[in-house]
Amino acid sequence: MKLAKLRERPQRIAVIGFGRFGQFIAKTFQKYGEVVAISRSDYSSEAQQMGVEYHPLSELSSLLPKLDVVVLACSILSFEKTVSTLFKSIPSTTTADLPLVVDVLSVKEHPRRVLLNKIPPHFDILCTHPMFGPESGKNGWSGLNFVYERTRIAGVVDYGTESATASQLKTADTDYAVDRCERFLSIFEEEGCKMVNLSCEAHDTAAANSQFITHLVGRILGRQGLDYTPIDTKGFESVMKLIESTNSDSFDLFYGLYKYNANSMDTILKMKRAMDDVEEGLKIMEREDVNAPGWGGGGMGGEASLLDL
Repeated sequence: MKLAKLRERPQRIAVIGFGRFGQFIAKTFQKYGEVVAISRSDYSSEAQQMGVEYHPLSELSSLLPKLDVVVLACSILSFEKTVSTLFKSIPSTTTADLPLVVDVLSVKEHPRRVLLNKIPPHFDILCTHPMFGPESGKNGWSGLNFVYERTRIAGVVDYGTESATASQLKTADTDYAVDRCERFLSIFEEEGCKMVNLSCEAHDTAAANSQFITHLVGRILGRQGLDYTPIDTKGFESVMKLIESTNSDSFDLFYGLYKYNANSMDTILKMKRAMDDVEEGLKIMEREDVNAPGWGGGGMGGEASLLDL
C-alpha cells in the first residue's frame, strides 16, 4: 500500500552534498522519486552517470519551491556552516511552499539544535540517522537500523524525550506536512529498515555507548599495528574486521562523533578507567605469584612485568 502511494505521487528529493554517502542514498531514492543532486563541488558527471538532475549550490534558493524534500548529506564538521550559508538568503517570514529538511548525521542533538536555530520556522524538520553506509548497506538496507525524530512538522516542535508519532501530530490542518514526512520515511520502510522512532537526546546517549565506543576501540587497536597471522582465532579475525571497518572512515568523522556528542567524553573516561582496572587486576595476581613459595621473584622468569612500570 505504501509503495503504491509513493509511486502514485513520487517525491522530488534534493540531496545536498553529493559525495560518497550522498550518491549512496540517492541511488535508492531514485526507485521512489525524482532525485536532484546539489553540491558545492562539481559532481555533474557522477550525477549524469546516475541519471540524476544536477545543480550547483548557488541555485538552491530558486529550486526550493519545486522540491518536496531536501536531504543534507554534508559532514558533521561542516554542517552548521553549510546550513547557515544555505538558508541565510531565505526570509524568516516567508510563506512560500517550502520542502521538508532532513539531516542524516551520525550525531543528532547537534543538527537538531542548528536546524531549529538557523532555518526559518516554516521549514519542517526531520532528524534522522541511517545507521549504515556504502559498505554495510551495499547489499541492501533490509534489517538495518534507521533512527528518526519528527523534530518540527507543521510548526509542531517535538520537545519530548521520545519522538512524536504521526498520529500525535495530526491535531490541526497538518495533513499535507504529515503526509510528506511519512511518505519520505516510507522509503526506508519499503527497503526493509528497522524503523527506530527515538528522540535526538536518547539517540546520542545510546550512540556514545555503541557507535562511538566501536570507533574508539577500532582506532585504538588500529594504532597498535596489528596484522593477520597464520594462527588467528575467529575472535582475532573479528578484531581485524573492526579495525578495518572503523579506520576506513575518515578521522574527521571520528572527531565529529567525539566533538558533537556530549556523551563521548564520558565514554572515553570510562574506557580509561576500565583499562586501569584490568591492569590493576593483573598486578594483584602478579604480586601473589611473586610472593608464592618457589617463585623466586624477579617477575615472569626475569622478563618484563607490570610491577616494573
